[in-house]
Amino acid sequence: MNTSNKASKDIRAMQNGDKNRRTLIQIVVAVVLIALVAAIALFIVNKDSTSGEASPSANSTPGTQLTPTSLTENGAIRFGNPDATTVISVVEDFQCPACKNFESISGSTLQQVADAGNVAVDYRPISILDRFSNGTMYSTRAASAAICVAENDRDSWMDWHNAMFAEQPAENGTGLTDDKLVEIAASAGADSPATASCITDGSYTDWVTSQTQSVIGEGINGTPSVRVNGTDVSNPTPDNILAAAAAAGN
Repeated sequence: MNTSNKASKDIRAMQNGDKNRRTLIQIVVAVVLIALVAAIALFIVNKDSTSGEASPSANSTPGTQLTPTSLTENGAIRFGNPDATTVISVVEDFQCPACKNFESISGSTLQQVADAGNVAVDYRPISILDRFSNGTMYSTRAASAAICVAENDRDSWMDWHNAMFAEQPAENGTGLTDDKLVEIAASAGADSPATASCITDGSYTDWVTSQTQSVIGEGINGTPSVRVNGTDVSNPTPDNILAAAAAAGN
């Protein structure tokens, strides 16, 4: 064999070997870099998740999230005749001053109508005013507490509901603490340990968020919102609510 040809082949073989080694080294380096980036990202996530400065949304759902079992299909707390053909639906936010005013004017009328037995009154607590509680998610926590009371101390719900509006915090404050919500519940007769732990655990905060989106999807963008059989009562005074109920058949 020609010596020069053999040398050329040897050189090409070495070059190919060097090329293969460089490719292998590049692949190994890339894999190591990817693994290193993933490890750093995991460390950062774990560090953030154990930080004492959790975000408000994380603080709002510390406990096991539950789905209510005692509400209507559309998430309402119903009073009066459960099979009534006339339903007055009230959507409220416990941070809403207009809702407090509405209850002071029309709340007793709603209770009387429900007690009469031929009309159903549905309360649907939602949370659209969290922005007015400086990051404490008061609207969401209060609505969650409403479900806690309905699920565990239903007979005390209306007294609790009235007490919540009587204790309504000012907008742009920090809202009421969970301990205060438990205190209000207990003073209204909703004093079971199940209600207390449900409130402090925020057991229905995720459900409230979902329910709020459902209500907004129905075209309700403000509170209070009052409807009779799905038709808005634009000025929900006692007379107008009774007139709408009468027009609906009662």
